[in-house]
Amino acid sequence: MNYIRGKFKQLIYEGDNGYKVGLFRVKESTEELEDLVNKTITFTGYFPDINGEDYYILYGKYIENARYGKQFQVTSYEKEEPKGKDAIITFLASPLIKGCGEKTAENIVNTLGDNAIKLIKEDINVLLQVPGISEKKALRIYESINKYQSTDDIIINLQKKGFSVNESLAIINKYGENSISIVEENIYSLIDIIDFSKIDSIFLNNKKADAKERVKACIIESFKRLGMKNGDTYSSKQDLFSFIRNEFKIFIEEDEFSTYLNELILNEELILADIDKYFLKDYYTYEEMIAENLLLINNHNEEIINNFDNLLINLEAEKGVKYNKEQKDAIRKSLENRVSIITGGPGTGKTTIINAIVQLYIRLNNINPRDVLTKIALLAPTGRAAKKISESTGLPASTIHRYLKWNKETNEFQINEYNKNYHKLIIVDETSMIDTFLFYSLLQGINHNIKLILVGDSNQLPSVGPGMILNDIINSNLFTHIPLEHIYRQSENSYIPVLAREIKNRSIDPDFTNQKDDYNFLKASGPTIKEMIKKICLMSNEKGLNENDIQVLAPMYKGENGIDNLNVLLQNIFNPKDEEKKEIKYGDVIYREEDKVLQLVNDPDNNVFNGDIGYIKNITTVQAPTKRDILTIDFDGNQVLYNREDLNNIKHAYAITIHKSQGSEFSHVIMPISKSYYKMLYNKLIYTGVSRAKKSLVIIGEKEAFLTAINNDYSNMRKTNLTEKLIEKNNI
Repeated sequence: MNYIRGKFKQLIYEGDNGYKVGLFRVKESTEELEDLVNKTITFTGYFPDINGEDYYILYGKYIENARYGKQFQVTSYEKEEPKGKDAIITFLASPLIKGCGEKTAENIVNTLGDNAIKLIKEDINVLLQVPGISEKKALRIYESINKYQSTDDIIINLQKKGFSVNESLAIINKYGENSISIVEENIYSLIDIIDFSKIDSIFLNNKKADAKERVKACIIESFKRLGMKNGDTYSSKQDLFSFIRNEFKIFIEEDEFSTYLNELILNEELILADIDKYFLKDYYTYEEMIAENLLLINNHNEEIINNFDNLLINLEAEKGVKYNKEQKDAIRKSLENRVSIITGGPGTGKTTIINAIVQLYIRLNNINPRDVLTKIALLAPTGRAAKKISESTGLPASTIHRYLKWNKETNEFQINEYNKNYHKLIIVDETSMIDTFLFYSLLQGINHNIKLILVGDSNQLPSVGPGMILNDIINSNLFTHIPLEHIYRQSENSYIPVLAREIKNRSIDPDFTNQKDDYNFLKASGPTIKEMIKKICLMSNEKGLNENDIQVLAPMYKGENGIDNLNVLLQNIFNPKDEEKKEIKYGDVIYREEDKVLQLVNDPDNNVFNGDIGYIKNITTVQAPTKRDILTIDFDGNQVLYNREDLNNIKHAYAITIHKSQGSEFSHVIMPISKSYYKMLYNKLIYTGVSRAKKSLVIIGEKEAFLTAINNDYSNMRKTNLTEKLIEKNNI
């Protein structure tokens, strides 16, 4: 690896995470970079603090950046201790060392020699040999030297162990001077700040795969990975035993494995419930507290509404609607009970009912318009779902993360059991998308004397994280549940809501490939699928439909008909290269002004959330403090700025996954179905994709693949304990 030696001259840019860009004066280098000697160059890298008085050795690569020119990209560094009598005197007399002027510095070096700094760091008492230095003065000098040197010493030690500079900074920020001892005593305690795989690889460089501390850490990590892979909140002993063998190559006997499980249980890191249900303590607590809080809310007295019929008649007249018996029943029960659940597929009127509940609640409680927002909270898991419920009711709605004031850095909520919100009516839409941790956090942050209405579609895809919240609550049979069955067709020949129900019931009409007013099934396979998508989008574009009207939904990113390939194809159709539009290349992807993009992570600080779709409004180049590109992305009027390093948080959204489409509706949906998607072909996925379409749905692909998906039920096999916990607590 190449290196350069010299001094920092000027800092140009400094990020919050320790990332720095600046100028460096090169005094020495490897042979390959000898042309840089006695020149000032640009550097980039991660550093804690840097000092222009010191010499540094920077290791890395001298690269050509397409936009910023040549830069030395630092991967690691060393700070040289001052060498030579004059250099040591200059260092000791600098403002960095408290209590030591130039005369004292000369006395120290004259007494202790060129090794003065090393000797002082090893033993403070050597300073007492220097004429004119008191114990108090010696302590100030000693502490200054150690304070200045300690961070760099720790980073160098952590780098030797295998951590990057950036990772080392994260460790130091949390553990400070204890960083090395923490790493050496139990490196796996770093999993909250460093990726488990990185920690594990460093551990395996020095110790055995079946070392006790590793086995225990891998058992804990197995719960997390199984939870994200399968959606489980608990695991069986055999599942865990098999997983650590396959995932972590730990080959121990089952008796020894049982011993480790028992130790983790005794240490209260795991909970054993029933005969063979092993929980991470957190997930056991989440389900237990969800059950307890729901029952506490539900146990408040029901309300009898005597003038319900008259109020509803007045509302119908005001809104120009007519509610059927099923809808009236849902509205009444939701207002009378403390916890109620409304479920239904597309076209069953869930949104209409939410609007009626809100309006009647305001009338029943004589709520002044200026007080509505302090009494009623409308929530959803995603920004687009929140926008949908807001448009329906005319009231502001929020994501659950924003409502609970989520801190992205700590993954904690400011609204919690110690700092609750006190709304009286809380309606949560798209409840099927909520995982166990988020629902636990919501219930911890709200009062028990409320009405809680959970709305959703129990046949949609479950949450990405562990749990089956909506289904588990329904299956307990302890709460008022109103399933909506009646479908409100847009026309006699409309088929989208009917198809969704047929998929749910696994009873497809033999003529499902026949064209309807709002539906078409086009048979295709292989590369023909992509060509048909292209043809339909070109024709639609000519008719005035654009990327805002049309959404392609596919199960997977990779492959010939995967999302990555489709996005390149669709970008060329809807937003082709144009000299008038600025663009930026990030990896293999070109982002262009007016591109449609998808947010991949929650960012509550900017009020943008996972699954939100926006458009690149403009790309600008800023010159100071350093030359860089900034993208302005418009999310329904909310304009958010993105630096280059933020672009891993977005993707093109001409085609998106069905998972990412949850909580959203699109006017026109195109959905490819192919045997090449076999890993992702199952009932709830296809049902969710179909139910996203409002005006028209085009399915392109293989009839056999479509039927296979409808009859594949594997996504229902989640191991959760919430239903049992609710029943158990209700019987106490």
